[in-house]
Amino acid sequence: MVYQKILVALDRSIQAEIVFEKGFALAQQFSAQMMLFHRLALEESGLFTYVGPYGHTLTNFSQAVQEQMAEETEQTRQWLTSYCDRATQAGVSCEWEWKMGDTGRWICDLAKTWGADLIVVGRRGRHGVTEVLLGSVSNYVVHRASCSVFIVQEKPLLSEPT
Repeated sequence: MVYQKILVALDRSIQAEIVFEKGFALAQQFSAQMMLFHRLALEESGLFTYVGPYGHTLTNFSQAVQEQMAEETEQTRQWLTSYCDRATQAGVSCEWEWKMGDTGRWICDLAKTWGADLIVVGRRGRHGVTEVLLGSVSNYVVHRASCSVFIVQEKPLLSEPT
């Protein structure tokens, strides 16, 4: 199979570089276009952790959210642009997109609307109860994507010799 459009889903984990490199190598191999995707995660930032019973922590809440969103958006833009620049300099057509919300759903929706024929996504190795309770983006994508999915397994940390 020859891939023409490869969607690479990146998060801010240390695995992002490995996932990018795998997607990039595939894009080079098939002379494919590449789309990078990242989900902005404001709810994980700590802003939404506590609101007192009388709303005293809501003072300037909206402003704080807007400031954080602007900062996160700019950092994400720079981060994704740097990855795209690397690909473009090597002759791979690259663009990027970010969204807020459900990661798996956005990956599947973007793959469908952009016309991707391959999604490259990382997997952190959750399984059992942890996967059931916390969910798994890669599992969601595998079962709902409209195209092929390439999963980059997180490399286990080497244990120290005893």
